[in-house]
Amino acid sequence: MQSTFKKEEKLKKKKLIGQLFARGRSLSAFPVKLIYLQTDHDSHYKIQAGVSVSKRNFKKAVDRNRIKRLLREVYRKNKYLIYEFEHTKKHIFMFIYVGKKEETYAVLEEKMKQLINKFLQL
Repeated sequence: MQSTFKKEEKLKKKKLIGQLFARGRSLSAFPVKLIYLQTDHDSHYKIQAGVSVSKRNFKKAVDRNRIKRLLREVYRKNKYLIYEFEHTKKHIFMFIYVGKKEETYAVLEEKMKQLINKFLQL
């Protein structure tokens, strides 16, 4: 499996995002929170994912964008864990950064792996 994060894998539809926040369940591994929902979406990928960082905690767009880039990269590198698990159905994910200070790539990668493992154990 390629470790890419293509346009078809990104969660962009407002309708799906609305459903996700209305009916989704959540998992947390501080400072990252995962909201997920099993739903049928148009993409041929199992997972459509998005990332979000609060403007309240990070006033400068530069800081928010850096954290979002890090989250996308960490997800891209570790999504193979989900795809190797054959029983996974189609889901939509939203990774939300809830910390108040910026963490390093290594910390985010560890937390992302914890979140994915928690998700797969459901």
